[in-house]
Amino acid sequence: MSDSHESVLFPADHLREFSTSVFRRCGIPEADAILAADVLAKSDLRGIDSHGVARLRSYYEMLDSGRINPRPNIRIVRERGSIATVDGDNGLGLVVGPKANGIAMDKAERHGSGWVSVCNSNHFGIAGYYPLQALERDLIGWAMSNSTKLVAPLWGAERMLGTNPIAIAFPGHEEPAIVIDMATSAVAYGKIEIALRAKTPVPRGWIIDKNGRDTTDPRDMIRGGAQLPLGSERALGGHKGYCLGAMADILCGVLSGANWGPFAPPFALRQEMPGRSVGKGIGHFFGAMQIDGFIDRDEFKKRIDEWIRVLRDTRPVPGTEGPLIPGDPEREAEAVRRRQGIPLLKPVVDDLMDVAKKAGIPFEMPAAGRR
Repeated sequence: MSDSHESVLFPADHLREFSTSVFRRCGIPEADAILAADVLAKSDLRGIDSHGVARLRSYYEMLDSGRINPRPNIRIVRERGSIATVDGDNGLGLVVGPKANGIAMDKAERHGSGWVSVCNSNHFGIAGYYPLQALERDLIGWAMSNSTKLVAPLWGAERMLGTNPIAIAFPGHEEPAIVIDMATSAVAYGKIEIALRAKTPVPRGWIIDKNGRDTTDPRDMIRGGAQLPLGSERALGGHKGYCLGAMADILCGVLSGANWGPFAPPFALRQEMPGRSVGKGIGHFFGAMQIDGFIDRDEFKKRIDEWIRVLRDTRPVPGTEGPLIPGDPEREAEAVRRRQGIPLLKPVVDDLMDVAKKAGIPFEMPAAGRR
């Protein structure tokens, strides 16, 4: 592999097993290592390359340096019926998140709905992983997280909020589930990382430089620039993206006792630490709801099917295949990638080989699959 734009196809199970081995080598118990690797694998399978094994090096470095607790005592510290706050004990977010989400789902099955805020955690992978787990239990699922400062508020010229993703999923009957998974910034930071690795420009409206000017050079982001909220500018709805990001930050950070806004700690060793702390770690927020508390479950699923079919029948814009249903691209990517493998760019493969060398774990290249 000599071209950073080339990719190699890896079997999903191969990457999952390697991730599990890396987490185990970092002192994470077997069951938790498998769980963490599953979150990464789901991201890669669903085509969200920015949050899969491309982030394994950062997780490894944070664990290896002692910045993340490999054996956390994850516990409920406050509880009222269907509501709870969980302290993640500075554990790996890929472990803290699923366990806290499990508490929310258990509460939903017991009380009708469950709502769990989380403090003292770290990056939890793709937000969409968590409502997908709720779908397996016939629940409507929610997930949010705050993160280190990358996004400027509307009309601001410096980083103050994270990309703060929001995800929610609704089960269908015959049609696939509706799965909404989005950053509240114009784009997830991982997309900018991919552009940096591939040495390609980014679209206008994604980022500004250190002086607050619009730019398409992803290097301007790491030179003191900032991402823009969803919508980018006021005329295009940037105030709405800003407010969604603020909502996620308050539910995840202020409500739980985690750090919020510009005080949320970084995901990687190379990122700047905040000047002070106003809470513990970063925060998440999970929700789950029993459908039967609102409407007969089967009737709801059939109504979701009808909603999907009506939206799919919308007259298409010329030159397109017509409207997408939220979750379509990820579901289609997963079907392809389960058959063909996960495409990894050379810089990502280089990172994995570096992790393998440092951790003393074999990382084998596939016999074929370059594209």
